[in-house]
Amino acid sequence: SSGGAATAPSPLRWGRWGGSLVDTPHDISPQNGAVPGERGKQDKSVKRGNWGNQIEFVLTSVGYAVGLGNVWRFPYLCYRNGGGAFMFPYFIMLVFCGIPLFFMELSFGQFASQGCLGVWRVSPMFKGVGYGMMVVSTYIGIYYNVVICIAFYYFFVSMTRVLPWTYCSNAWNTPDCTGVLDRNLSSRAALNLTLLNDTQKRTSPSEEYWRRYVLDLSDDIGNLGEVRLPLLGCLGVSWVVVFLCLIKGVKSSGKVVYFTATFPYVVLTILFVRGITLEGALTGIMYYLTPQWDKILDAKVWGDAASQIFYSLGCAWGGLITMASYNKFHNNCYRDSIIISITNCATSVYAGFVIFSILGFMANHLGVDVSNVADHGPGLAFVAYPEALTLLPISPLWSILFFFMLILLGLGTQFCLLETLVTAIVDEVGNEWIIRKKTFVTLGVAVAGFLLGVPLTTQAGIYWLLLMDNYAASFSLVVISCIMCVAIMYVYGHRNYFKDIEMMLGFPPPLFFQICWRFISPAIIFFILVFTVIQYQPISYNDYIYPTWAISIGFLMALSSVICIPIYAIYKVCRSEGDTLLERFKNATKASKDWGPALAEHRSGRYAPAFSPSTESHLEVQPLQPEKGRSEAAAASPMQGSNGSAHSQDSRL
Repeated sequence: SSGGAATAPSPLRWGRWGGSLVDTPHDISPQNGAVPGERGKQDKSVKRGNWGNQIEFVLTSVGYAVGLGNVWRFPYLCYRNGGGAFMFPYFIMLVFCGIPLFFMELSFGQFASQGCLGVWRVSPMFKGVGYGMMVVSTYIGIYYNVVICIAFYYFFVSMTRVLPWTYCSNAWNTPDCTGVLDRNLSSRAALNLTLLNDTQKRTSPSEEYWRRYVLDLSDDIGNLGEVRLPLLGCLGVSWVVVFLCLIKGVKSSGKVVYFTATFPYVVLTILFVRGITLEGALTGIMYYLTPQWDKILDAKVWGDAASQIFYSLGCAWGGLITMASYNKFHNNCYRDSIIISITNCATSVYAGFVIFSILGFMANHLGVDVSNVADHGPGLAFVAYPEALTLLPISPLWSILFFFMLILLGLGTQFCLLETLVTAIVDEVGNEWIIRKKTFVTLGVAVAGFLLGVPLTTQAGIYWLLLMDNYAASFSLVVISCIMCVAIMYVYGHRNYFKDIEMMLGFPPPLFFQICWRFISPAIIFFILVFTVIQYQPISYNDYIYPTWAISIGFLMALSSVICIPIYAIYKVCRSEGDTLLERFKNATKASKDWGPALAEHRSGRYAPAFSPSTESHLEVQPLQPEKGRSEAAAASPMQGSNGSAHSQDSRL
């Protein structure tokens, strides 16, 4: 601190910045976008923990945002919605909706240093939004790890000389099976007829391996059948890996992401270099990129672009708020949000080159159009792409790389989903005991997730997985995000929030983001909601049509997260103080007293503790001047010593 007092022998000293008292090490230097003039602040939460460095946060957020959908959904949406023309609405939605929402959630969690429940001290009536995020993360965490376990299974069975889905000579194959490498085909035309599935019910060996061996698919969602033990074992492996990586929270997962978030790009590059050299690869890439400008006016194209941006970035899951809550208070999350969002979208585009180069090669080999081999979702990851890999030399190697990439992409998202739930529970209880026992909370959540995922490894498991994917995390996310925007911008107040960000970053959010948060982004979210409702079609899987009771369960899952919002709002209003309903409502929406920065040294301005000047001066000076009593007495007296030393020392302090 400025002044003339000698420093104490302790490595810590007391100082004062921004109207609050801080305990500051000598060797602290400004970093992570710290506000000038607050260089000496201790910017770490010892009690709660922080990221080891900023790279860990960025890599974790990239791993969270870049998931399976970037590989198996975006390329399909792109070629179906006009190829290169789809890029235009896609990047428009990124700029006006994706990046602003990403920045809002990061800044929200970082400012309060709380998970998806604790941040709603900003307006306690809306805490149900946090519970809704927890419900959504629970659903996604359950079925997402089942997809990872299937990738684990394919990864293990690929460790062989010949991939098991290469030929039709296996016990699980039917007479209708015809493979791309089978020698009993008389001509290319016969193979074309097989692949086109026009008049004959022919299937590929990869599809039969998927349906008849891996899943042993039942005929109805209600007919669970038996548990597929290989999948159950892989599910256990998947949950053990997730738990071990999160055993010490962000301190351990922050180290793991150096590998899990970067190695998928190495694999993508290897697959792309291999694929681009194959005959027909350029045809597939042109099919992926060739713009069809007539579709640019189609509302469905814009709806798909907005939905893909929204779901791909992981908005309203609670994960972004949770990950940002472990940042240092002055970290430049504005910069991070732009970097992570653009990286996510660039990865989607890049993955399209990898996928369609191989699919173009397979289409050329078969003499069919690329559209006849293109697919999305599980059909791409576990049927179409694995079949294409059988055409490559050393196919097991490429299969191992591909499924290892899927595992890493899935784990990056799964880490954040589990940490979201654990952080919400620990922050909500908040006592010292549960903070010390956080590892056991993580273990408990992982065991519960494993047990809830067991039904998804039965013969009807894929039906339930797709049901959860289509309903549990669809329009409910849009509703949650929209309410979050309204609560922050219009209930808490946009001016208050902009001041909070300025206090945290040293500058207010740019005017563009202010406009997006208040008007444009909520309008786009509402458009996504309307589009989702208009385009709704009952779920089906291949030729299987889901029964009404199953669809009803799907809607109940979607409703279970949204219903948390009004239920908690009613509860909070009833429990709030006030003689009239209006007074209760105002008190329920008013920010609680403990809203604001988590560390005392950051609570400046309107968040500063209510100390009187004399008390504040007393606390500030005491560690520097043990004989404060005599100094204060001398300063208070109208008489001074002959040399005026008491007065000058007090003024200086």
